[in-house]
Amino acid sequence: MLRVPYHARQLHGTLVHMKKYASIALCGFLFAAATVSAQTPKEAERAGTVKEVRGTVELLDAAGTLRPARAGDALAPIDRIVTGADGAASAMLRDGTILVVGPSSRLDLKEFHFDSTTRDGGMLVALLRGSLRMITGLIGKANPDAVRVETQTATIGIRGTDFIVQADPQP
Repeated sequence: MLRVPYHARQLHGTLVHMKKYASIALCGFLFAAATVSAQTPKEAERAGTVKEVRGTVELLDAAGTLRPARAGDALAPIDRIVTGADGAASAMLRDGTILVVGPSSRLDLKEFHFDSTTRDGGMLVALLRGSLRMITGLIGKANPDAVRVETQTATIGIRGTDFIVQADPQP
């Protein structure tokens, strides 16, 4: 009979356990990778996040559904931010652009696309009435021509990184 030293038996048992734990870890890694890849399309659908809300602020989505805005709400690439006379809101887009919408305003996020890997993207916002302060993020820094702001009377091409736009409603 072949005698296996005690430390060799202990090593064999440890290897068996390591294989078992490695299999469990591999399954966990594959599950996590599947979860991350499943979230990627949702990330592409999200333009940004509402950061702060004061007073009456509502979001109007592409389907025409109006809902009260809350800090943490997602903004889609086509959403409208509507503020009441007592309202104001700030939002951060995925490229780091900050939008601050003043009282009695309507701001349409008409187009937003951004690839965080290549830092390629573009945006178009329309200020229908009220006021907007914008601090551009990566899109504006990499390609200022890709950032545009429309008002009732003009389209503004952005060359700076921090600006304010005021749009009065037309009679």
